[in-house]
Amino acid sequence: MAMIEIRNVDKWYGSFNVLRHCSTTVDKGEVVVVCGPSGSGKSTLIKCVNALEPFQSGEITVNGVSVGAKGTDLPKLRAHVGMVFQHFELFPHLTITENLNLAQIKVLGRSKDEATARGHQLLERVGLSAHKDKYPGQLSGGQQQRVAIARALSMDPICMLFDEPTSALDPEMINEVLDVMVGLAREGMTMMVVTHEMGFARKVANRVIFMDGGEIVEDAAKKDFFGQPRSERAQQFLSKILLH
Repeated sequence: MAMIEIRNVDKWYGSFNVLRHCSTTVDKGEVVVVCGPSGSGKSTLIKCVNALEPFQSGEITVNGVSVGAKGTDLPKLRAHVGMVFQHFELFPHLTITENLNLAQIKVLGRSKDEATARGHQLLERVGLSAHKDKYPGQLSGGQQQRVAIARALSMDPICMLFDEPTSALDPEMINEVLDVMVGLAREGMTMMVVTHEMGFARKVANRVIFMDGGEIVEDAAKKDFFGQPRSERAQQFLSKILLH
């Protein structure tokens, strides 16, 4: 069953066509990695999935709900689609527990006690129970990103979107975030991940999408993509990224 369907999506910034006829499907429980050079449209595509970016033509559905339809309740949709950004997006004036509680109380209508219990359960899952009363500025980048993942999970999402979740981190902090993501993938979470971390893609992705110039150039099973990409452009990209 398809969790995310993207059909012939086009997006423009003024006269610049940033997404061109993009189509793909992410099935329930599938992990799809989206890669490609900077400016290829990867982050834009993933932000269109929960309408953080509008698109001009085509259709996107999440669990059967049309993202672009006029009557769609976008706040309700976003509450069920976990999003983890490059730069954490935590509230600096709130404690870690308060960061996790906020949307649970405001959007899901949970009591403070219910939200706190769920938040603490998830902080334990990402290895940060000891930091529940600290502020984001007291944590490392890797720890803050794990808090951001816990916050997204606190909303009980049906799928998770990751927009370059490790690109702002020091190299030694990357694995602690990827380990959490690997755990989610192995538990069956539907995930769409924009990343350059090819080790992660090789470990847990079902499919790899390669984008260039706003187009989906390749959409292949992991073994086929890493074995012998069909397009010359993907071969060039892989030869550079896997050598360094």
